[in-house]
Amino acid sequence: MTRRAGERGNALIETALTLPLVLLVSVSIFEFGRAYQTWQVLTNAAREGARVAVLPGTTAGDVQSRVAAYLASGQLDNAANATVVVNQNAAISIGAGTAAASLVTVNYPFTFIVLQPVAQLVVNGSTLGAPFTMSASSEMRNEQ
Repeated sequence: MTRRAGERGNALIETALTLPLVLLVSVSIFEFGRAYQTWQVLTNAAREGARVAVLPGTTAGDVQSRVAAYLASGQLDNAANATVVVNQNAAISIGAGTAAASLVTVNYPFTFIVLQPVAQLVVNGSTLGAPFTMSASSEMRNEQ
């Protein structure tokens, strides 16, 4: 009986030690899932832009507006801050020759919502989780 009395509060201490770790892992899963989803939206937006860019008679403005529309439908927070670079005169290798192609690159500033502030609390001046630029590009052969 006296041995059991000395273990009072053990569960509370174990919970206090493990709960922050479990919460950090859970939040990290959500944050990196959100980052992966954003990267998928950027990749698809670049692909949609390339599909428009290869059509005869399209301009860089047409491509940029299609990419912006796709980013907005992907519900990205700062879709207006994305930059779209369109090169409709690129060349790709096909066998022994080359062909005209269009290259669309989308750059997007991504910020972690929870990890950055938590890293700042733990280590002052930490750059862990700091905003960074995600980039996705797509290249397709131009239609003749």
